[in-house]
Amino acid sequence: MSLSHFKNIGSVLKEFQITYAEANFIEPCPFEIPDYFREYLEFMMNEGVVDNSEYAICENLIYPVLKQVWKQYSRSFILWSHQSLNYTEDLSGFPEYILAKRSELGKLIFDQPYFLLVEAKQDKFAEGWAQCLAEIIAAQRLNQIPHIIVFGIVSNGKNWEFGKLEGSNFTKNKEFYSIQSLDHLFSAIHYIFRQCEVQLNSLVLV
Repeated sequence: MSLSHFKNIGSVLKEFQITYAEANFIEPCPFEIPDYFREYLEFMMNEGVVDNSEYAICENLIYPVLKQVWKQYSRSFILWSHQSLNYTEDLSGFPEYILAKRSELGKLIFDQPYFLLVEAKQDKFAEGWAQCLAEIIAAQRLNQIPHIIVFGIVSNGKNWEFGKLEGSNFTKNKEFYSIQSLDHLFSAIHYIFRQCEVQLNSLVLV
């Protein structure tokens, strides 16, 4: 089965024996949003058709936000778009975005470990989390480093939800974030990126 086979998070939890919990694990991590980005987003929300498809959601809302934070971490990570993720023939797919270590061989190498996976859905958050968790599990197993926390985001562009997988324990952040509260949203994404960087640095020191 491909990652898109999973339609609800319960089926993923049962198949891979993952425990589920809900808790607010995201801590405030302020991010300075440039004025030009605020102007871009306001223009797109007022004048553009930003959510008529999952591709439009990715292009107009999700990627611009992720990219803005990723710029501060680009020396350490590559933000991949629609890159194939294959653990086995039965567990493979194309997450919308993957944050992975920047390879010493250059930016064209899709290198381990994988820290963050993002799934875009048109308001189908239950289905989105099923696919996102399956993607996170695939990434965790490909990493072959058990203690790495792999984060996940499911978004319809306007609302953003966050989760993380530690070992066999999945935690979904109880609070969700909105693009209407831009500073709050960027603070959450910045926190996730910073945690990814902390983990990467700890691997370098080992």
